[in-house]
Amino acid sequence: MARFWTYQAERFPLIKTVPLLAVFSAASVSVSAVLAERPVPGIGGYLTGFALVFLLFFQLRVCDEIKDADDDRRYRPERPIPRGLVTLREIVVVGICTVPLAVVLALLWGNGLIWLLALVWAWLTLMTLEFGAPEWLKARPVLYLLSHMAIMPLIDLLLTGVEWLPHGSPHPALAWFILLSFANGCVLELGRKLWAEESERTGVETYSRLWGPRRATAGWAAFVGLSYALLCGVGIALGHGGLFAIIGFAGLFVCLWSGLGYARKPDLRGEKRVDLVAGLWVFLCYATAGFVPLLLRAV
Repeated sequence: MARFWTYQAERFPLIKTVPLLAVFSAASVSVSAVLAERPVPGIGGYLTGFALVFLLFFQLRVCDEIKDADDDRRYRPERPIPRGLVTLREIVVVGICTVPLAVVLALLWGNGLIWLLALVWAWLTLMTLEFGAPEWLKARPVLYLLSHMAIMPLIDLLLTGVEWLPHGSPHPALAWFILLSFANGCVLELGRKLWAEESERTGVETYSRLWGPRRATAGWAAFVGLSYALLCGVGIALGHGGLFAIIGFAGLFVCLWSGLGYARKPDLRGEKRVDLVAGLWVFLCYATAGFVPLLLRAV
């Protein structure tokens, strides 16, 4: 257990992952209900959404370990699996054990949720196999990013389905929120791969190395801007466009300021700051979309 606890701290840190996934899942359920002017589901709906997304994100981590095993052995020997803290087999076994748990959760909730879960797993399988063309895809980093982040809208469709499936179909404006999940996935993925010059290493692909710090930061900032526009779209659909725009602009300013600082001086401090604000931005988006309308409804 001590070995697995160290593993989670390094590769699936619960202290960061649990709050973000909790807000993400709760916001997805709440937005679906508020858009359709329905009461939010009971605590069971929120717990089901959180449990499913937690299991899915761990499965994503396990699939990444499988996919990156050779590169980790060659270029990142300090990671838990190549250094021998845990074995790949052990992590895969734990990942496999989470599959029936997710199936049971989806079946217990019912309403066809299992089919949305199967859709997520189908895309996850394709991602793990690199869509059958690993070298071709890795040579095209933008397409690689978009194809892998496409799983985020599918996960969000599953989470919102916890609320809308019992009623038949999703509200059309829910598309704004699902697209927001795609943009936020790109914000996180790009943000964690903007490295300081001294952090770059042979065999490890980062966007800062592929495109240079300035161009990579511009790409990250573009996705932050897209995310902001989609957040405003969600706000308009919910009837709080102005308030969402004001809240989001404060976060947007912090993100762009941090990105500009990194682009000017891509050092370790800038690297950590961008990674941090990327996570905080995503947290802000979901907290705003999921809870501000509920608070305003309550008062």
